[in-house]
Amino acid sequence: MKKRLFFWLAPFIAKRILIPVATKGYNKFIRRSMMIAMLILGGAFAQAQTAKAMLADVTAKIKSYDNIAIDYKYALDNESASVSQETRGDLILQGDLYKLNLLGATQMYDGKMIYTIKPEDEEVTISAMSDQDDTSITPSKMLSFFNEGYVQELDIVQTVKGRAIQYIKLTPMDSNSDVKSALLGIDVQTKHIYKLIFTENSGTKITITVNSFKPNQPLSKKAFIFDEAKYADYYINRL
Repeated sequence: MKKRLFFWLAPFIAKRILIPVATKGYNKFIRRSMMIAMLILGGAFAQAQTAKAMLADVTAKIKSYDNIAIDYKYALDNESASVSQETRGDLILQGDLYKLNLLGATQMYDGKMIYTIKPEDEEVTISAMSDQDDTSITPSKMLSFFNEGYVQELDIVQTVKGRAIQYIKLTPMDSNSDVKSALLGIDVQTKHIYKLIFTENSGTKITITVNSFKPNQPLSKKAFIFDEAKYADYYINRL
């Protein structure tokens, strides 16, 4: 009799008790999963917003200066090719105008033409800025290239000589880019760039570390003007 009663009550139990309990548990699981997903996505979005906001602060700070003089260390490493090189360089920026000294060569841009001076070869190459690849990172773009074409994410924070350096990972949106990723280290207090690390798909890593960052320096009116008379003995290569 008990078996028969249970047999008749089974559909009732399943319909009125077991199914609602299972459904309730399932709905609770779904709600919890959705909340977790929203938290993850919301956290990622907030992180991206924070990285974007920090980079916007960096850009605004740079634009507030009349000019910037930077002294930096340049390092290039490629383990597979057994290449390791380290040197120093300096850069003066005023808007789009620049003068760069690196690896024994000088390059300057006067707003129209780019002049590359190589004392070792006694040669000067003159070319138009329009001849440059749009994707290339020129000295005038060095402090702003990160604003477009990259996915921006907060990375680690390091303490360097008592300064908090927040790193932002930059991943190119262009799948054909030579750059695999970049890390941009920003001084949290000053909003100045401290370090830039490029990792290329070839395995080459380029690290630029800022030793000094001096804004609003007294510059000569001829700071970005090429004086051809000084290079009368040089071969002038006009592209």
